[in-house]
Amino acid sequence: MIAKLKGLLDETGADWAVIDVAGVGYLVHCSSKTLAALGEVGEACTVFTDLQVSENDMRLLGFAEAAERDWFRLLTQVQGVGSKVALAILSALSTGEVQQACANGDAAMVARANGVGPKLAGRIVNELKDKAGALPGGGMTGTSAAPVSGASADAVSALENLGFKPAVAARAVAAAQGELGEGANEGELIRVALKRAAG
Repeated sequence: MIAKLKGLLDETGADWAVIDVAGVGYLVHCSSKTLAALGEVGEACTVFTDLQVSENDMRLLGFAEAAERDWFRLLTQVQGVGSKVALAILSALSTGEVQQACANGDAAMVARANGVGPKLAGRIVNELKDKAGALPGGGMTGTSAAPVSGASADAVSALENLGFKPAVAARAVAAAQGELGEGANEGELIRVALKRAAG
């Protein structure tokens, strides 16, 4: 499973980018917000990724922040939301706005995204309402949180690889970060977050 790519931005399109990692070009499909965050062609960039495999397709999705990837995974768990619709939502709304919409049951906000009708928007906010407070990317107050640091994003990914659900892993790491402070490294975060997630 490819979790992260670090390389040079080689080329971009309407909803994709090619990241050159040691001479290998990875095509990643991205939201417009992630594309804007990647910078100019030729510049160094990092994307968090999610690999989706179906019967006749295999695609790599890229995200500027781990929080955006976590919300993408949650959104695609909702019936009727594929990768294209999830990226459209994350192009129209920040992760903080998605979180606020789900927490407040604001289907109209989600329906602002291309290809999302009122019925689907209602299903999304209803199904994700209980998970809205668990992921980073914006608090219940509606204010956007600061981007997840590299160490905490890697710690969340490590807990997910150990079998914890994304929401549980994110909550445990956030609690560990609060306890240890912003300067905590990945190892420290994982150690404390594991105790919290297991408890």
